[in-house]
Amino acid sequence: MTKQDFFKTFKNQSYVEQLKKIERKFETYRNESAGTTEITIYGIIGESWWEDSVSASDIDDALKNIEGDIVINLNSPGGDAFDGIAIYNRLKKHDGKVTINVDGWACSAASVIAMAADELIMGLGSMMMIHEASSIVWGTKTEMRKEADVLDELEEGIIDIYMTKANVEREEIRNMVDAETWFSAQKAVDIGFATSTSSVNSRDKEIAQLRAKLTASQNELEQLKNQSPKGEPNPAAAVGTRFFF
Repeated sequence: MTKQDFFKTFKNQSYVEQLKKIERKFETYRNESAGTTEITIYGIIGESWWEDSVSASDIDDALKNIEGDIVINLNSPGGDAFDGIAIYNRLKKHDGKVTINVDGWACSAASVIAMAADELIMGLGSMMMIHEASSIVWGTKTEMRKEADVLDELEEGIIDIYMTKANVEREEIRNMVDAETWFSAQKAVDIGFATSTSSVNSRDKEIAQLRAKLTASQNELEQLKNQSPKGEPNPAAAVGTRFFF
């Protein structure tokens, strides 16, 4: 399947031009301070004569030289389903924690790769997409029916992978695949595909929660102060606690 044919398989054409602009980038970097190896996977998934995609062989070769935890930065419109499945299984066999950051897109085959994460973090504004498998067939009606049967089995296997994360019924995931479903970062978290949105967003939530706790503590101290009987020592005043943030 050519690039042009691949993008025609998307039912929602709203983002196709943006997805086409994702250039291939595949590199590894050892982050000594964090004790992890970072892998960047940008672009189409699969084999290519023009070396403009990232294949399962690329991932396998890289992982042979990597020990311990890895962090993958992912931005891909998808591509070859079987390369996506092979990369998923190769990552699941890796002896170390696999963290995947979706920097922009995790569509089609890339959404399958994302399911290999022990921790999947959706970047702010990032999206994930799942849809039906597709192929190009030339031949008789019998050959076309056989190909349709293969696609049915392929989709069942892909749904098996989605169900390792999903917190909804299998039939609901199947309907989402058939309809071509796009997930915002938060929706990917809500359905169970992702662990969280970006660490920056998570930190903001933690700060907001801490501020709420501090406010509640200040209110409790004010209540103690107001409830103290006249003539008795005020415990809150005696403590003299002040909160700053």
